[in-house]
Amino acid sequence: MSTPRVASTRRPNRKPPIPVALDAGNAEAGIVSKPAPLPAQGRIVDPDARQMMIAEAAYYLAEKRGFVPGGELQDWIDAEAQIEACLRA
Repeated sequence: MSTPRVASTRRPNRKPPIPVALDAGNAEAGIVSKPAPLPAQGRIVDPDARQMMIAEAAYYLAEKRGFVPGGELQDWIDAEAQIEACLRA
């Protein structure tokens, strides 16, 4: 005799909806043009995560210039500027 299966009461992991901006010309049709920008408080990044993003961007900048010694500081400065621009956008 087999035991009947009981449905799980566990809820699926659902992500919160992403805010979207409607295209003005197609607002009635509900056509989405692009995601709406997050509010400023939504862009706060953990300092350790920010550091890792900068380090990764600096690595790719160094790779792009062939890892020639002597440009590490400029790679870091440029990477930091790129990440800050992305976080502010």
